[in-house]
Amino acid sequence: MSKETYDPQGHRPLDGIKVIEMAGLAPSPYCGMILADFGADVVVVDRPTKGMPEIPNLMEKNPFYRGKRLIRVNLKAAQGVGIVRKMIEHYDVLIEPYRPGVMESLGLGPEEALEINPRLIYARLTGWGQSGPYASMAGHDINYIGVSGALSLFRRKGERPLPPCNILGDFAGGGMLCAMGILLALFERERSGRGQVIDSAMVDGAANLCTFFFGLLGHKLMTLDIGTNVLDSGAPYYQTYETADGKFIAVGAIEKRFYEKLLQGLGLDPSTLPDQNDMKAWPEMIERFAQVFKTKTRDEWMEIFEGTDACVAPVLELNEVANHPHNAQRKVFLERQGILQPAPAPRLSRTPGHAGDVASHSPEATKSLLKNLGYDQEEISNLFGQGIVE
Repeated sequence: MSKETYDPQGHRPLDGIKVIEMAGLAPSPYCGMILADFGADVVVVDRPTKGMPEIPNLMEKNPFYRGKRLIRVNLKAAQGVGIVRKMIEHYDVLIEPYRPGVMESLGLGPEEALEINPRLIYARLTGWGQSGPYASMAGHDINYIGVSGALSLFRRKGERPLPPCNILGDFAGGGMLCAMGILLALFERERSGRGQVIDSAMVDGAANLCTFFFGLLGHKLMTLDIGTNVLDSGAPYYQTYETADGKFIAVGAIEKRFYEKLLQGLGLDPSTLPDQNDMKAWPEMIERFAQVFKTKTRDEWMEIFEGTDACVAPVLELNEVANHPHNAQRKVFLERQGILQPAPAPRLSRTPGHAGDVASHSPEATKSLLKNLGYDQEEISNLFGQGIVE
C-alpha cells in the first residue's frame, strides 16, 4: 500500500459541478463520494447535533465523506429551508434519500426545486422508488434485494438465502446506479439545457444487476433449484474451498482449458474423475476437491496456481487486501487520515479521480459557504445566533 499521488494542478471530469447531498445513510453518501472523487464540489446538508443523542460522529474520517464539505442546517425553521433553496439556485445536482413526500413537506420537492433552478438534476435515491404500493414503507437492503429477485440467488442448495452484506442493494443497485443516472442527466443537460428528476430505486437497480440470470433462466441454462447451477455454488469448478490454515481459495475454472489447469495444480488425474459437467456427480466432485484443498495452506496453493490459467485466487480478508502484490502494484487501496479504503474507480488516463480528506466541520467553513450564497456578515451571525446553522 502506498500514498496516492495526485497533481493538484490537474483537473477532474466533474470540476465545476456543485452537488447538494441531503444527509442519509449508506447509499446516498456513497453516491456523493463517487461524484466527489471525480471533482464535484459536494456539500452535505445535515441536521444540527444539538439535542441529538450522544452517538459517534458518522462523518469523522468516514471514507464516504472524503473530499466533501458539510453544513448543519435546522430544516424545521423557514430560514433553514431558505438556505437550501439558495443552494438549489446555484447548484447543479441535489441528492435526497428520504421517503416520498418528505422533501415536499419542506417545500423542497422537485417541483419547487426545478422552478427555482430549471437546470437542476434532482436525484431521488430510495429503496422502493417513488411509486408503487411499497413506496411509503420502511425497508433496508435485504428487503429491496428480496423483492428484486436477487437475494434468492445467494444460497447453497437446501439452505436459506444469505444476504451479501448490503453491497448489492445499497451500493451497487442504489448509490452507484444513482451516480450513473446523475451523469446521464448532466450529459443530456448539455444538449437540452434542462434538468430533470431521477427516480433511483434499489429494487430497480438490484433487478437490473440480475439481467444475466434472467437470460440464463429464459434460455433454460439454469434452474430455480438454486445451489445446483454453475454460478450459484452447484459446480465444483466455481466454488470456494477451505485450506489447511482455515483460510479460503476461490476457484472459477469454468472453461475446459482452465479446468484442466485446475486439475493439474491439484494433482488429480482427469481419468479418475467424472466428466466436468456431469451435474449428478458435482456433489461428489466438490467433496473430492475439498479434501485436496485441505491438504495445503492458502499461500502454499497460491504458490502452485499463481501465474497459471487455472482461475484460482485467494479469498483475502479486509485487513490483507492492501498488501497483496497485485493490489499494491495497482494501488487499489489507499490510506486517508489513518483509514484504509479503496481508491477511486474506474481509472481515467488523463483526468483520474482523487480521494480527498474528510473535511472537518468548522464555523469558518460554514461561514464561507453562506457568504458564497450571498449572505452578509450580519445575516450569517444571526443564523448562528438563532441556531439555524451550527
